[in-house]
Amino acid sequence: MTRVAGIDCGTNSIRLLVADCDPATGELVELDRRMTIVRLGQGVDKTGRLAPEALERTFAACREYAAVIEELGAQRVRFVATSASRDAENRDDFVRGVVEILGVEPEVISGDQEAEFSFTGATRELTAHEHLQRPFLVVDIGGGSTEFVVGDDHVRAARSVDVGCVRMTERHLVVDGVVTDPPSEKQIAAVRADIEAALDLASETVPLAEARTLVGLAGSVTTIAGIALGLPEYRSADIHHSRISYGQVREITERMLTATHDERAAIPVMHPGRVDVIGAGALVLLAIMERTGASEVVVSEHDILDGIAWSVAGATV
Repeated sequence: MTRVAGIDCGTNSIRLLVADCDPATGELVELDRRMTIVRLGQGVDKTGRLAPEALERTFAACREYAAVIEELGAQRVRFVATSASRDAENRDDFVRGVVEILGVEPEVISGDQEAEFSFTGATRELTAHEHLQRPFLVVDIGGGSTEFVVGDDHVRAARSVDVGCVRMTERHLVVDGVVTDPPSEKQIAAVRADIEAALDLASETVPLAEARTLVGLAGSVTTIAGIALGLPEYRSADIHHSRISYGQVREITERMLTATHDERAAIPVMHPGRVDVIGAGALVLLAIMERTGASEVVVSEHDILDGIAWSVAGATV
């Protein structure tokens, strides 16, 4: 066993996994997994820069994570940064701050690398489930981008496209700096048009129609699963590997788009940082299911973080 720490810094959240990994047996023992909503990508779609307050929120989370890593004695650490920091003009400020706090340089990975980590993390356990048909289509719906990966035991094709719950909300559902509550039909149609164009782009590289099992990752998907399951609180163990039908996803999407801010915030599994972006995230998942004809989505709590951990431990990713 090798004790490792993986950090995934996305557009909306930053997450930490400290785990003992054994590449020989495929066993991963989780010691600490946590997530902080930092909105690193706040306004980056319009300004092209990371906002000072967004950087400070992110650095505060990094300081918390550094203490956890030191306490648990992780031997190796890998920090992966995704969409927002990949696009920002002032990404050097971000890199410098992370190095000062954690002692490791964030790797601003490509969309294709991001997709490969997500696929490995999500499917390493699922390959043992004989009842799940292959190939898998893994979709990781993030804040700024969505990754599509098709594969069996290994990645066959991958593509990252610039639609995510934060990017779509800021681009189409905000008027005069305020999230429309609820959005108009015209706004929803604009989001759908962007998603459909992104799906067209993804399908040029990834054979979406060939997939037999849809696997959904990240906060929008897991929140939808928690709502569908009617959980009184967010329970990762109940959500992991749950299977949510197309009908449930469609009903929840409509509910999220017609509910008020307070009604969404009152949902027990809803993280406060997702209240304003869950509608756009649900639209992305719904459009993917409609495009692929998937009757259900298998929800995974194991995703890019687990893929990062395996890469640090020396497993082939």
